[in-house]
Amino acid sequence: MMIKESSLRRDPDLGGELAFLAKGCDFVLPSRFKRRLKSFQQAQVQSKQEKKPGTSSPVPLNSVVSPYTLLPVNKATSSTPLSINIPRFYFPKGLPNVCTNHEEIIARIEEAFTEFEDEKANICEMGKIAKICGCPLYWKAPMFNASGGERTGCVSVHSFVSMWRKILRNCHDDASRFTYLLAKPSCDYLEQEDFILLLQDVVETHPGLTFLKDAPEFHSRYITTVIQRIFYTVNRSWSGKITLTELRKSNFLQTLALLEEEDDINQITDYFSYEHFYVIYCKFWELDTDHDLYISQKDLARYSDQALSNRIIERIFSGAVVRGNEVQKEGRMSYADFVWLLISEEDKRSATSIEYWFRCMDLDGDGVLSMYELEYFYEEQCERMEVMGIEPLPFHDLLCQMLDLVKPEREGRVTLRDLKRCRMAHVFYNTFFNLEKYLDNEQRDPFAVQKDIENDGPEPSDWDRYAAEEYEILVAEESGNEQLQEG
Repeated sequence: MMIKESSLRRDPDLGGELAFLAKGCDFVLPSRFKRRLKSFQQAQVQSKQEKKPGTSSPVPLNSVVSPYTLLPVNKATSSTPLSINIPRFYFPKGLPNVCTNHEEIIARIEEAFTEFEDEKANICEMGKIAKICGCPLYWKAPMFNASGGERTGCVSVHSFVSMWRKILRNCHDDASRFTYLLAKPSCDYLEQEDFILLLQDVVETHPGLTFLKDAPEFHSRYITTVIQRIFYTVNRSWSGKITLTELRKSNFLQTLALLEEEDDINQITDYFSYEHFYVIYCKFWELDTDHDLYISQKDLARYSDQALSNRIIERIFSGAVVRGNEVQKEGRMSYADFVWLLISEEDKRSATSIEYWFRCMDLDGDGVLSMYELEYFYEEQCERMEVMGIEPLPFHDLLCQMLDLVKPEREGRVTLRDLKRCRMAHVFYNTFFNLEKYLDNEQRDPFAVQKDIENDGPEPSDWDRYAAEEYEILVAEESGNEQLQEG
């Protein structure tokens, strides 16, 4: 290894490394390199002796001077790292509002408690306290429980003020306060069981659900339905835990606040509609022949006159979209899982529905629908059409249609992003596993399909339309049965 001594002096990085090696390094170096290293050390010592304070060492004539060496150097900044004051920009519990007078709110709360017997509030009286705190009426049950009311049956002014001070100090927006009230200690997310007490209070006190007081066996079914609809819409991560970010991005808190303004709960179609619950439960009841609140693959195959293919039903029961071991081990689906299935089947335009069916069709779980997977599902559709005397479209021709419909970013690979972007995922999915809807779409006017794509107005969702139509049919059937019994 031939290294010129002048190059060693010109290279400060190499010089630093060699100086480090010279300080008692235990490496066994080649003798030639040792001689070069010794020469380098001697040159370093000589240069230090010749160098005087205030003077700089001359630059060799044949050396290359970097243009950066001509720039002025600030000794103060070069010797110490520059300190930059970056203001805080991340507030997981909300942005603090310095203008809010918390003590004024506490004083109003304490004054309100003086109107109650022994300065203690029950869960009904907690509604007044919730409004003083600037919260919606139906936060009263979570507030009551968070203050210890569930244990004692009432809440004292001291326990509530202590709890609310802690919230005002640590939580600065509605999402973080709501989560603090409902979540388990030290948890910053909401699980399904966290909503039970809140929804039980809605069932017992909302004027649009007074008829349920005489049917307590339906309380848990309604609550289960609402919880599943909340997680279907809000829990975009499919984790089973609603985070603060997911709660803020959803409309759940705004919808919950509407409950106190609207006496007809069926007008609030998001989450809480009793009519929607009635449709879902009746559809499940028709399939659950033994009424054990579970359905099998055979039961589900009867849905909508065998509309779903057997292969997609097998994928549903494989655990691709259903949590828990009951589906895979015992081959049965609970009512809670059926809520997800029915909404996904009747509204394939929503983000959760697109993800639901994509998981079912993605057989190998690689995040891409290959041509093999599409052909696998279309084969059964062809077989069923042939039984009905309908000549099916060859797969190659159908594939061209679907790729023109979706316009995937990469040829021959359909991704979840492609399906969400094309806005025709419902047509795509029905083609491969819902024969009835596929045939209906084939008979539609193509201009009507284009109108669906271009329509951005606030139209009711496919689920809202389906639930309204089915509810009218169910009510008409019930009225007809009553007339027959009376006759």
